[in-house]
Amino acid sequence: MSKINQIVSFFKIHGEIIAAAISGILILIAWILSSHIHHALWIGLLIAAFLIGGFAKAKEGITETIKTKQLNVELLMIIAAIGAASIGYWAEGAILIFIFSLSGALESYTENKNKNELQSLMKLQPETATLLDGKVIHIEQLQPGDQIAVKAGERIPADGLIIKGETTIDESALSGESVPISKRIGAEVFAGTVNLNGSLHIEINTLPNETMFQKIIKLVQNAHEERSPSQQFIERFEGLYVKIVLITVAVMMFLPHYLFGWSWTDTIYRAMILLVVASPCALVASIMPATLSAISSGARQGILFKGGVYVEALAKLNVIALDKTGTLTKGEPAVVDSFIVPKQNLEELADIIYTIENESIHPLALAMKNWAEAQAGERLGLATTVQHHNGRGLAAEINGVHWLIGNAEMVGKQAANEFFQTHYTVEQAKTNIFVKKDTEIIAVFLLKDTLRQEAVEAIHELHQLGLRTMMLTGDNEATAKSIAQDAGITEYHANCLPEDKVNHLKQLRQESQQTAMVGDGVNDAPALATANIGVAMGAGSDIALETANIVLMKNNLAKMVNAIRISKKMNAIIKQNIIFSLAVIGILIVSNFLQIINMPLGVIGHEGSTILVILNGLRMLKTE
Repeated sequence: MSKINQIVSFFKIHGEIIAAAISGILILIAWILSSHIHHALWIGLLIAAFLIGGFAKAKEGITETIKTKQLNVELLMIIAAIGAASIGYWAEGAILIFIFSLSGALESYTENKNKNELQSLMKLQPETATLLDGKVIHIEQLQPGDQIAVKAGERIPADGLIIKGETTIDESALSGESVPISKRIGAEVFAGTVNLNGSLHIEINTLPNETMFQKIIKLVQNAHEERSPSQQFIERFEGLYVKIVLITVAVMMFLPHYLFGWSWTDTIYRAMILLVVASPCALVASIMPATLSAISSGARQGILFKGGVYVEALAKLNVIALDKTGTLTKGEPAVVDSFIVPKQNLEELADIIYTIENESIHPLALAMKNWAEAQAGERLGLATTVQHHNGRGLAAEINGVHWLIGNAEMVGKQAANEFFQTHYTVEQAKTNIFVKKDTEIIAVFLLKDTLRQEAVEAIHELHQLGLRTMMLTGDNEATAKSIAQDAGITEYHANCLPEDKVNHLKQLRQESQQTAMVGDGVNDAPALATANIGVAMGAGSDIALETANIVLMKNNLAKMVNAIRISKKMNAIIKQNIIFSLAVIGILIVSNFLQIINMPLGVIGHEGSTILVILNGLRMLKTE
């Protein structure tokens, strides 16, 4: 039974190209034997070529017409081929069907190639997992909290945290980066990636159908189904264009006979050629192959476009707004200095800070938690409910005491400034985190993050592409200015709350600027949704990944430059295809009216242009 399934699968994938090849062989046989066989047998061979080569496209055209109530190019070609045969031009009609089926097979090949790449990606996730007791189970049976063993050389079956062992992981399937990453206890690992060295024990933290790997697959699947504005326009235009062509052909079947004295045979023949050469096959094929290839090319490089509309729009950007933490910097800030009022017990404060900051995943919260962990003393495990104030900090009540941990806005700007200036004479180019106990500020912590070197290079390249860059950050003026200068960004806005970022982007859009926002945190989600294009870094929060239109799987701003280049190249190819298609149609229509070309030349010119634009679109697959 599996053999039959394999055969059926083979013909599903390659059926169109096989049918086109058989059609071509039958036409070749008919041509070679034309002077040696009976005319009826010759016509029989050509009819067979008609039926075998034209079946798939005729079925597609009729089904689509019934479904959409719109005429399409497939029907135009079938009508033209039948029309040519009806006036005795059997060979020309058969050649038309052959080349049309060949171009259709090539277009199907493009779609199948993109589907095959997605299927290849899906195969990277193992179907089974090995529990610590050695029992092998299907990954669908895994639940958060389960612990599994992964040997060196094996692919990791689900997202989780390393609880034993250390290794290097090949994450190229997710990020497009070939350099392995070192991982140790506590590090997160992802389904579909390869454990290169040591044996690992991993605790699962995500359901198998909600892993980062599965999110990528869903994003790519949805992207292939999305239609760009250009494609939507062409598809709407196709129905109207086909009607215009049919009306023009109907007029051409009579008018030249009376105006120019053409014979009825010549008049109808020229009308059939017009039906062929005026068909918008190449125009319709100008966009989709290039778009699908661009999406696949991006996915291979760790750039996930959520639809063709975003690939197309990226090339039109004027301004790119960037969050600081995790985008321009490594997102791994550390406490580099602090002042705590002498009367405050250090161990008690460390325990309070650990308890509160443990409820947040923000990089600054992690830095504060790391500081608290480093202090002597055992964690008391205090119970509390923490309130999150996006862009400001955290609030909690512990043992009747109200605690605030956050920026100056969180604890009161004037009081924070006075406290800071009392203990630091110069404003530091660092992030300040204050701790307020009831009504009194009792501590300030100075945190510093490290600028990503690749971000500096990416900013330079973005400027070379003619783009304006702007940093939007919740940090203070001194920190924002320092990071912006080091990164090569001339425009920045400090002390931004989530709503401030939204307002800055709205202002840019009111100025008719096409904007992109690049960020990774929960507090970036409103800005990502406000910009024309939201771009999330792959290690960011789930809400940022859901809100964004493009996801950069590696936290590397250079991927943004690559994405823009993919967009620009795709738009250039589409423009080339459209201009070329219209030029060929125009030349062929004029040549037909001047009686310069015959049906075979018209077919070759028209269908040849279709094949060329498809091949031109496939060039996007080689974009690196």
